[in-house]
Amino acid sequence: MKTITINVDEAVHRSYAEYAKRSGQPTSAVIRAAMEEYYRRNLAQTSTLRSRRPARVGGPVRPVTSEDDLLGEMLGDPRD
Repeated sequence: MKTITINVDEAVHRSYAEYAKRSGQPTSAVIRAAMEEYYRRNLAQTSTLRSRRPARVGGPVRPVTSEDDLLGEMLGDPRD
């Protein structure tokens, strides 16, 4: 485990310290748990684009023909 020093608003620290006291834990353990939760929700890469399964969203609205310009249509480029 790595020891770090952080600056935190006094009211925020007080809230963590009060919660820690009520739950019978050291304040550092409560802050560590909060940091781990933040990491898990926001920073940890749980999957890659390659590991995800494709979504099934139905079929095309109309059949695609050789005359269609799909890229232009997606980009809003009126080439008609």
